[in-house]
Amino acid sequence: MSVETWRYETAADLEQPYVERLRNFPREPDMLVYAIRSLAALALRLWLKAFHRFEVVGRENLPVGRSFVLVANHGSHLDTLCLLSALPLSTLHRAFPAAAADYFFESVPRIWVAAVLVNALPFARKVHIRQSMELCRRLLETPGNVLLLFPEGTRATAPGLQPFKPGIGALLAGRDVLAVPCLLQGTFEAWPKGGWPRPRRVRLIIGAPRGYAALPRGRDSATQVAADLESAVRALGGPA
Repeated sequence: MSVETWRYETAADLEQPYVERLRNFPREPDMLVYAIRSLAALALRLWLKAFHRFEVVGRENLPVGRSFVLVANHGSHLDTLCLLSALPLSTLHRAFPAAAADYFFESVPRIWVAAVLVNALPFARKVHIRQSMELCRRLLETPGNVLLLFPEGTRATAPGLQPFKPGIGALLAGRDVLAVPCLLQGTFEAWPKGGWPRPRRVRLIIGAPRGYAALPRGRDSATQVAADLESAVRALGGPA
């Protein structure tokens, strides 16, 4: 019987400054980061339940055993935290919210929160957009990964859903990746842009998954997918 020799290999980015290691994506495994993120996730779920009476409807619609994209409206910093809290803890280190690189990956405190606590993927909104899209595509090629996207592009400054940008359609059209429409209710009131968290009730409604593999890739399909997902998110709120 042969015995394989176990060999320890250091992380490839070990020689880099710590902040640069956090900016990198994909990041090297880090057990300390995993431990901090896990403890923070448990504390966050308790806080959402106690302070915001957080409720999730439709959790059974989350796909199992494959990669998918959570697509939601965006009115608050609470949105990402709510979506992450709706996922099983077993997917914690494989769930990646797309975060604006020019906002969350510039100052050290924001970098630490984005990379360590929520495992964010830095997404360029103004330059290098194609590289960011390609990073998202590669991420979804690995079964079990979850990407969190807000197709409005930025937080709303007033209640209500803004038009979805076609980037989400370019990511999904012609690819065997499911998109799960989600509607967040109450997050704008609970933590508006420029304000602080308030004890308001928050609700997350998760809709049925949708696929767009049959569509040809291109601008028209991208616009069609974005419009379809926007309608699906709106419909989760019921009749106007």
